Amino acid sequence: MRVLKSYLFWTYERGSFHYDVMVTIILLFIFLAPHFVNFRDKPAERLPAASEVLVSKGPGVSLVYQISAKAVDGTGSEEEFEHSLLRIIEPISGGVELDHYEPVKDANGKLVGYKVWVRR
Repeated sequence: MRVLKSYLFWTYERGSFHYDVMVTIILLFIFLAPHFVNFRDKPAERLPAASEVLVSKGPGVSLVYQISAKAVDGTGSEEEFEHSLLRIIEPISGGVELDHYEPVKDANGKLVGYKVWVRR
């Protein structure tokens, strides 16, 4: 019991056998635990760079987001496309409801982005 209490309160001198045992146990936990314990941590989803999303105040309580075309996955159905737009917007502003969107084209008619109107 006394040894356990000494381990718990870390009373051993540096360089002693018991100190080395405690450090070894801590290092084993740090390096081996991720292989056996699911900590439910996941890498953050890739968000577009700040320069790819522009936010402005729309009419009433809506917000207008201008999103670069290269940040949006344009393949799939319209529902998947709207989900892709919301996936970019929601980490910035939280839960929102998509009102409507329209493509933004440059002077040559090339698609450069989308304007998206959302409501909180």
